[in-house]
Amino acid sequence: NIIRRLLFRDTKVIRVPWNYDFTKENYDGLFISNGPGDPKKCDETISNISKAFKNETRIFGIRLGNQIMSLASGGDTYKLKYGHRSHNQPVLQVNTNRCYITSQNHGYATDSTSLNNEWEELFINVNDQTNEGIIHKTKPFFSTQFHPEASSGPTDTDFLFDKFLNLVKKKNLEMKH
Repeated sequence: NIIRRLLFRDTKVIRVPWNYDFTKENYDGLFISNGPGDPKKCDETISNISKAFKNETRIFGIRLGNQIMSLASGGDTYKLKYGHRSHNQPVLQVNTNRCYITSQNHGYATDSTSLNNEWEELFINVNDQTNEGIIHKTKPFFSTQFHPEASSGPTDTDFLFDKFLNLVKKKNLEMKH
């Protein structure tokens, strides 16, 4: 469904394996998808994302992508006592105080207290106050711990795909001038 949400918006998607070194490729935006398990075991991906942060290319991470972005920025993750596994998890968008009902299936979370001062929380879980997304304060990087492509309402958090692609388009327009 993630790829469908991107293709619906008339984008070209190049899918690569989780440990692929994409740092020498030419791309407009980087989307880091979901996946299973302990994010700390994704050393190669964490290293590649750290390199991508230096290029300031637009980056959007979902679920495992959120955790990998946190680790690549110097933050930490931990195993939840009880994972979030349902289609009705309320999350609060920190800068707007707007609440969304989200679909989730994860057992790890970002430790918000470990984020450096360049990053801040974008979303928090209303039930247990755990991190549900991060955003860089000055660069075009953000992520969510939930499934924005699996909106519990008709289009609840689908707007995040538009936000990401608008950042990509904005950069492409700037490069033409």
